[in-house]
Formats: sequence, C-alpha cells, structure tokens
Amino acid sequence: MSEVTVKQLAESVGTPVEKLLTQMSAAGLPHQQELDSVNDDQKQKLLSHLKSSHGESSDVPNKITLKRKITTTLKSGGGSKSKTVSIEVRKKRTYVKRDAVDGPEVENAGVAPVKVEADRASRRAEEDAKLDAARLKASIEKKAKEEQVNQKAEVKPSNLAKSSESGATGKPSANPAPGDLAGAEAKAGKEDRTSEKKKHPKEREPARRTEEGGSADGVRKAGHKKGGKKTEVQRAATHRSGNKHQQMLTALDEDSFSARRRKAKKAKKNLEHQFEKPTAPVIRMVEMGENITVADLAQQMSVKSADVVKILFKMGVMATVNQPLDQDTAILITEEMGHKYVIVNDNLLEDTMMEVSYSGEIGPRAPVVTVMGHVDHGKTSLLDYIRKSRVTAGESGGITQHIGAYHVESSRGMITFLDTPGHAAFTAMRARGAKATDVIILVVAADDGVMPQTIEAVAHARAANVPIVVAINKMDKESADPERVINELSQHGVIQESWGGDTQFIQVSAHSGLGIDELLEAISLQAELLELKAHHSGPGKGVVIESSLDKGRGAVATVLVQSGLLKRGDVVLAGSFYGRVRALLDETGKPTGQAGPSIPVEILGLNGTPNAGDEFVVAENERAARDVADLRYSRTKGAIQSLQQAAKLDALFANMDGSERKVLNVVLKADVRGSLEAITGSLLKLGNDEVKVNIVSSGVGAISESDANLAITAHAVVFGFNVRATGNAREAIERGGLDLRYYNVIYDLIDDVRAALNGMLSPELREEFVGLAVVRDIFNSPKYGQIAGCMVIDGTVHRNKQIRVLREEVVIYQGELESLRRFKDDVQDVRQGMECGIGVKNYTDVQVDDKIEVFDVREVARTID
Repeated sequence: MSEVTVKQLAESVGTPVEKLLTQMSAAGLPHQQELDSVNDDQKQKLLSHLKSSHGESSDVPNKITLKRKITTTLKSGGGSKSKTVSIEVRKKRTYVKRDAVDGPEVENAGVAPVKVEADRASRRAEEDAKLDAARLKASIEKKAKEEQVNQKAEVKPSNLAKSSESGATGKPSANPAPGDLAGAEAKAGKEDRTSEKKKHPKEREPARRTEEGGSADGVRKAGHKKGGKKTEVQRAATHRSGNKHQQMLTALDEDSFSARRRKAKKAKKNLEHQFEKPTAPVIRMVEMGENITVADLAQQMSVKSADVVKILFKMGVMATVNQPLDQDTAILITEEMGHKYVIVNDNLLEDTMMEVSYSGEIGPRAPVVTVMGHVDHGKTSLLDYIRKSRVTAGESGGITQHIGAYHVESSRGMITFLDTPGHAAFTAMRARGAKATDVIILVVAADDGVMPQTIEAVAHARAANVPIVVAINKMDKESADPERVINELSQHGVIQESWGGDTQFIQVSAHSGLGIDELLEAISLQAELLELKAHHSGPGKGVVIESSLDKGRGAVATVLVQSGLLKRGDVVLAGSFYGRVRALLDETGKPTGQAGPSIPVEILGLNGTPNAGDEFVVAENERAARDVADLRYSRTKGAIQSLQQAAKLDALFANMDGSERKVLNVVLKADVRGSLEAITGSLLKLGNDEVKVNIVSSGVGAISESDANLAITAHAVVFGFNVRATGNAREAIERGGLDLRYYNVIYDLIDDVRAALNGMLSPELREEFVGLAVVRDIFNSPKYGQIAGCMVIDGTVHRNKQIRVLREEVVIYQGELESLRRFKDDVQDVRQGMECGIGVKNYTDVQVDDKIEVFDVREVARTID
C-alpha cells in the first residue's frame, strides 16, 4: 500500500496544506501535521466526505453504458458506374447492477432503479400469462387424447360414469367441465407462479425463454410422438364434439402449420445432400504400359501421390511425383494397394500409323548410293565431277560436315547420292547413311591408303549388309599406289573380284574424270543384282537425312522418300514433330509438286527440327499426327528426366570421396541437326576423372538472347558452328563477360575445347635434384643456434630451396634452410667441392655424417590424352 505525507498530497491535488488538514479533521481523520502519512483507505474516506459535502453520491456506480461504432463499406453496381457506400452501425448497451435494484436499499436508489423495477414487474406478468396459456393448452390436449382413446375403445356409459366418479375421488376425469378445468388450471398456475417467484432471477429467465419459444411446439411434438397417425382423427372428432378448448387447440395447430412446413422442407433439403460411405473397398483397374509416372499411377488408383511415394520409399526406391516407373515396379505398387491392372500397348497408335498399306503394284526404283571414306580422300570432288558442280569449293576447310543428298540423271539412269562426312566425329552420320542406302562407294586415296575412317566405313557397310564398290581415287598423282590399297583392304575382308571376292575395285580420278563411266556402270550392275523395287503410289514414307532451322523459312528437313508418294499439302509425322508440307524443294532449291521413291527433297512446314535418321510417314489427318508426336515427345521427355536423375545420383556418389570434377559448361548452336549431333558426341567423349564437358544447351539455329542468358546463368562458353549470334544476344554476352566463339570446321572446335580442358587440369608436381652436402662437424652459435659444417659433394646448395636431412639414406626431416654461410659471409648458393655452414630451420638434431639434400619442385602441365 503506497503512503504519502499530507504535504505531498496537498501538492498533488493543488490545495494549501492548512485547508487540507481542516478537511481531513472534518472527515474524522487524526492528521494534525503536514508530515503525517496518509494511506489509501484514508484517501478514500476523505474523498467520500468531500463528495457528500458537495451533494454527490459516494457509492460505486450502479449503471454502465457501453457504446460501439462499426463502419463498413458496400460497393454497388459495376464498371465505371460503381458506387461505394459507407455503412455505420452504432450499438449501445446499458448494464444495471442487480443488487442495487433488487436489494433492500431500493428506496434510496433514486428514480431510475424504481422505474427499472416497474418495467421488470410488468414484463414478468406478461411472461406468467403466456406460461399459464401454454400449461392450459397442454392440459386440454392431454384430456382430449384420453377422450379419443375411450371413444375408440367403445367404452359404455356406465364405464364413463364410473370414470367420472373416479375423477371425483381424485383420479383424472375423461371429460371434465370447463369451469372445473379452468379452476384447476388457475390453481396450478398460481402454485407454479409462487414457486417461480421463489427462484433466483437468473434461474427464472431460462425457463421463461423455453416456455415462450417452444412451449406450444414442445407440447405438440409430445402429442405427435405418443399419438402418431391418430392425431388427425383425434382433431376431427374433437372439432365435431364442439369442445371450445379443443377448437382453441386446433386453431393454434393451424397457426403453426407454416412452421411445420418450413421444418419439413429443411429436413428434406438436408437429406438430398447426404451420401453413404462405401462399405467395401473400391478396386480400380489400372491401365499400364511400359512406363508410367507416379502421378498418373496415383490418379488411376484414386489415391494421393504421396501414398505411392511412401510405398516406393518402403520398397527402397527414391522417386518423385513426375518420375517414370517401369512396368514391374508399377505392378508391385498396384497389387500392394489392392487394385488390379491390365497391360496395354502404348505404341498401338504409333504402330498403326507407321504400318502403311499400299494397294498399287510395285515398280523398279533408282538406287541410293552412299559415298564413304576417310577425310580428304576426295569423296565430294568425285561427286562434283559426276554432278558437274562445285560443292567442295563452298565447304569449310574443304571437308563435308553434313550429309548431302543429290539426285543425278546419268546415262545409266537415275541415281541418288548421299555424301557423308569423313571426319571421325561423324560416325553416327555414316551409320545412318549406311542404313538408308542400297550401295556404298568406298573412296580410298591411292597415295594415302587405308585410314581409320575407311575401316569404320567397312564396318558400317557390313553391319547394314550393304554391298561395297571401292573407288581408288587420285590416280592422276605420281605417288598413287593402287596395289597398296588392294592389299590393305584385303586385310579387312574386302577382296576384289579378280582375287575371288565379290567387291568391284574401280580406279578413278575426280580431276581428270578417269574411270567415272566404269564406276557408274558398276553401280548400275550392282543395282540390277539387287532388283530394287518400291510402291510409286500411296502415302509417302522414308527417312530424315538432315534438318535445320532457317530464319526465313522455319524448320527445314531433308528427307529421302523410300516408298509411296510425298506431295505438297500432306500431313507429315517425323520423329516427335509434325506439320503440313507447305513446300517441296529439290537439291537445287527449285520447288516441286511431288517426290517419289529414291528422291531426296526438302520439306517446309514442320513444327520443329527432327533428328537425322528419324523415319517420316504421311498421316491421314493432322489430329492423329499430333497425338503420335505428343506421345513420342512425352516418352523422350521421360527418358531425359531419367537420365538427369541418374546423372545426379552418379554425381552424388562420385563426389562422396571429396574430389569434385571440374566442369566446362558449353552452350552449343549449329546450322544443321547432323553437325550438332556429331559435335555433341565428340565433346562428351573429351575429359577424364578430373575434368569433363557439360553441354548446358544445344540446338539448331542462330544464337538467341535466351541462349545468352542461359550461358550467363550457367557460366558457360558459347560456341556457334556455322551460325551467328543476334544483336541482343551479343549485347547480353558482352555484358556478362562470356566467351563467344564461332567455328566452321569441326576439328578446330574440338581442339580448342581439348586445350581448355588441359588448362583446367591441376599441374603435376615434379621434384628435381639440386645438390647434396655431407655434414663434417657441428657448431653451436649463440646467434644462429646449431650450425652444420658441410662439404658440397654434388650439385649446388641453394639458400631458398627445400631440403631433406638424410641419416643412413633415410629421410628424417624435410624443411627449409635458415642460413647459408661461407666463412663469415651470407651467400645464396655454394657449388660442388666447397665448404659451407648450414643452419636448418626448426631442427636441431643434425649429426655428423648426415646428408643434406637440396631439391626443387616444378609444376608440369598435364593433358587429358
């Protein structure tokens, strides 16, 4: 309890001390001096005295008024004519203390408590009247029920008289007089009111609310529960009997008919939204193909994806929602969750489309000849002479870097030539060329002999079971040695006809035209032996030779028609891309209306660039082609995700030992799909356990701004092969400080990447012997500590080189020299045959006859080869 002096209290209320002491004395307080202490009770007593002296009540307030104001906004209308109206709701509530109103001091509470008590008395009288009416109604209904039961049982009048006598003796009567009933009810109501008045006000109010809101309905519900279907009959009989009290009850029931109707309507509405829980588990039939994602499997089983992931986790498989599952794993999960499965063929639509049916007759077709050989052996020059063109002059580095398809009309008939690259990077291209061809011309330079790509071409031809015609080129050179070529090829199983084999050897020259006619005749002879035939009508079908992305024309694909007829306007499906053919162009760039078997053409209208080697087919309609293309795309996407997941796990396990591989990130863009594939394969082969190449993005077409932004994010080097960067892309690359390089020869690009990987390798540390000294004596210097007097017996001892202390040819210490002196001078080195003093840093256990070896560590650059 806080106490203050009279002086402090006078200062806080702003009154003189003498006046305050006078008021405190009048209030009956014993304070006489200004230093007397005043507690809280004394302050309250003084305050009550002052209030009473001014005519105010000193009691605690008996009434509290609470006010609340809530402001909301309402938006009406729509569009530009909408209005916002502010709505203000004010609430006021007054609380009166019950003790002050109902207590014994009501007469001193003023005018307001008396008025409140009068209102309360009137309200209580109304409630009592309603309660009496409800009780009267319940009693009337109860007696009416008894009367109805007696009428149905056909009770005799004597029995009724006996029952009335029993009612006089104290038992309930079946049909009491109205006056007697009213008197009994009035008496019961009086007794109930007496008991109600004895209750506390808080106990009386719930009873009043119950009687007001539901007395009639509650009594009526009780009657319905007991009487059931007899209620309507009872009501009609009572109405006919002319009982006034029953007529009053009927009127009350009719008034509440609307309430009953609303209640029944509400119950019916609730019943409409109810459903029954399945009593047995629902078994789903899951359609399962070769692969299915976790999300699709969960959807078909009508379960959450998380449940499927949990089961996979229990099986020891770490999977995400979008990860594809193989068929066996999906079957195990389906059976584990209690569902059934059915195996479906995912490729049914695709197989149906690729199986083209032809109704026409089969006719002869021109041979497709693929020219193979080592780089710079003259393949394209040989074709130039046949086609009377100059393709080699326009090629970068004088070498072919993508498949060229040519349609030639010769004296021996029509021949289609496919010119494949000879560089080592284009192995996949040569393999595809061998599969799409009928005859292979193996070009070997007479002055160079058999080379690695020559042997590889022989292997591709044998794998595709395609006959070979050997063209020994460059016979016009003085260093030409055809016998050497024949002997070297015979070692690889290619034996000429004169030696008993089945291979024709033709000596030609692409410059002078020597042997060209003999070569064409050999090709025609081989084609006749093969009896090449194909359908010349019906939907076209063939293979994609090359594809590229042209800025003005879009996706351009070079295709070779193998059967059927490809016309402008056909819907073509090629790989995971489709489209309607907008234009057909021959090898010279001239438009054509259609292309038959063995004819190479360029088609425009696809929605992307298919991979070289993909089969194409003419679809019946665009919708079917789109469905198959989407199916192939989703399958390819799933395979890519699986590879990425496997790569992440491999990288995780590879980095567990703490040695992280250095990565060269590359963004690669090329002019055609075949070159892109060859470069990608060559770059991925580079590297070792310490460094590797990671192709962040690759594609066909110019280097765009999105490629540049991706390179900036991944800190990658941007390579363009026969393509250039757009203006926005160059600005982004310069702003990001990246390295942008253009190439038109593939082996230049590969050499630069190899050099970059070599530079990323950590150098190899090699030790070089510098000198050797033998300890002759030991001296102790107060300035330098232990000094070893040595004789240099080999090489030179340098002061700033590392040393080893050897004892009986065993290394006992490795460190540095602290001092090197000759006589009294500090020197940098001491040559062989001279004496010196050596102080070893941080080592004082040098003994006589120990050897001090001086060596140097040199860094040597490493290569990935």
